[in-house]
Amino acid sequence: MKKGILTAVLLAMIGWTLYETVFTGDSATEENALTEGNNETEENAHTAEDYEVQDEIVEPPEEEVGLNQGDYAPDFELEMLDGSAAKLSDFRGEKIMLNFWATWCPPCRAEMPDMQEVYEENDVLILAVNLTQTETGMNAVESFVDDFGLTFPIMLDEDIEVADLYEIQPIPTSFMINSEGRIHNIAYGPMNKDMIVQQFTEMD
Repeated sequence: MKKGILTAVLLAMIGWTLYETVFTGDSATEENALTEGNNETEENAHTAEDYEVQDEIVEPPEEEVGLNQGDYAPDFELEMLDGSAAKLSDFRGEKIMLNFWATWCPPCRAEMPDMQEVYEENDVLILAVNLTQTETGMNAVESFVDDFGLTFPIMLDEDIEVADLYEIQPIPTSFMINSEGRIHNIAYGPMNKDMIVQQFTEMD
């Protein structure tokens, strides 16, 4: 297990302290600013095939790819919980919440119901990257998804390569990525429903 992820295990336990401090100002609900969609909960998590993706993905200039606001988010490919595989770039054209999480993380558990509610009620995409190498086994991930009734795509970072690529330490961490594939904002710690909706609303 890589050094950064060991640090994440410790920092996850203080994730609650970040809950009120990452974002400032009122978290007034802005759901009416989003297009209503995905109103029916499905039993199985979605895959790339459930979304309209661009036929041809233009690779961004290497110097514009990074982890800061305004950078193009680094592309990657991971296996999904249903056994299929998908790249981040497969979803170009969508507003994306790229969330890094684990089943043993209390703030992650607190955030998931709000993420699911936003996903069900609005035409947005949530990609949840599980830090699979830190789990006790796939049964833990599958049980978690079933218990929380999650229907957004679950990606499996089995070797923590993507977590390393995105320099993940505290979890949950969420990268808000606009339809152009650029990073709009980064949230360290859990977000509630109003915060998530606000982040999506602010994106182009």
